[in-house]
Amino acid sequence: MQKINKRLLIVDDDKQIRELLAFDIAQSGYIVDTAVDGQEGLNKALENNYDLILLDVMMPKMNGYDVCKNIRIAKPDIPILLLTAKGTIEDKTQGFDCGADDYLIKPFEIQEVLLRIRALLRRGENNQKQTAKEVLRAGDIEILPDSLEALILDKKVKLTPTEFEILYCMMQHINSPVSLATLLDEVWGYGSDEDVRMVRVHVGGLRQKIEQNTRNPKYLHTVVNVGYKLTPFGSFEE
Repeated sequence: MQKINKRLLIVDDDKQIRELLAFDIAQSGYIVDTAVDGQEGLNKALENNYDLILLDVMMPKMNGYDVCKNIRIAKPDIPILLLTAKGTIEDKTQGFDCGADDYLIKPFEIQEVLLRIRALLRRGENNQKQTAKEVLRAGDIEILPDSLEALILDKKVKLTPTEFEILYCMMQHINSPVSLATLLDEVWGYGSDEDVRMVRVHVGGLRQKIEQNTRNPKYLHTVVNVGYKLTPFGSFEE
């Protein structure tokens, strides 16, 4: 087994799931720590340096949503993968609003967990290499990689890492439709039909931050049966 030199934290109050995940992930070469409840998970996340956190939602002492919010405030760049039995679109939206980068519904296959871990770590490595990522400006929109922020008509908007990656991707394709498959590939590094809902939830969160009127958006438009189009100059033609 080759050591990957990446340190992960698993936070789950279910002993069987926690230990199985820790064993299988460690077998894949990662260094693994565990926490048995939300408060312990938050303490470990804040006190140590992790490359990724796997986080259950329904836990004693502090639920996963609150843990996620607090981690995101203190460590905005760390990838967070929610693992939970709560799988409605409302649950996913709440998780992404708290700052989670990805979401897997229990029960899941360990190979799927490992796939998501690799994709999130790869994205994090790309972000670090790209302090290189240039500031992009077009029309009313400017994005600032160093702070994960956007300027909309000079008003600063704080984005989650995933929202930033979506906007960065869209800024590479100004005034052109970007398919859901392209977003999944460029932002997450993998894709399936089920993950399309995840993209829509994240785009909805981004739209709420950059638009004054989400029902009649000026910049981020839905292109039916394709995906989305960014019009930073505020015009859109079907």
